[in-house]
Amino acid sequence: MNVPTVFTTIVLVLSVGNAAADASQCGFIKDQDQQAYCRAINGAGQGQCGFIRNSDLQARCRAETGGDSGQCGFIKDKDSQAACRASVSGNSSGAGSSNTGQCGFIQDSDGRAYCRATNGDGSGQCGFIKNSDLQAMCRAETGGGPGQCGFIKSRDMQAACRAKVGH
Repeated sequence: MNVPTVFTTIVLVLSVGNAAADASQCGFIKDQDQQAYCRAINGAGQGQCGFIRNSDLQARCRAETGGDSGQCGFIKDKDSQAACRASVSGNSSGAGSSNTGQCGFIQDSDGRAYCRATNGDGSGQCGFIKNSDLQAMCRAETGGGPGQCGFIKSRDMQAACRAKVGH
């Protein structure tokens, strides 16, 4: 899995509702679609989704900012669709409950472990991720804190991590 694919996976797996989110970090993301998505899920809201040209990412954005998993059905990529459903169902469930059922439909092993870790199964799943950037992102989101973002080599991914977990 190359870095652009990993970054797309990460952005498509990020979940909404983090009190530590810092949307100002989104401005450091060079890819305009990813930047708009980052802003939308980190406080700017659904209006930012309209700036996204990639149809799969736009559907994901609308699903996460509107809490409607029906939008996930418009995503063509099956792994991204399953990650979307897991994330959106995770936003509506009670704290501490696992929402990893949809993660099992993700064929990419790194994406599946990341999905499970960030949707209820915890940081132990991060150890199954081979890609070092994705593993650091996973650890940051599941309790390792913003210090883990510093281990990410991709600048865009690092900014997305800092936006998600604070800095």
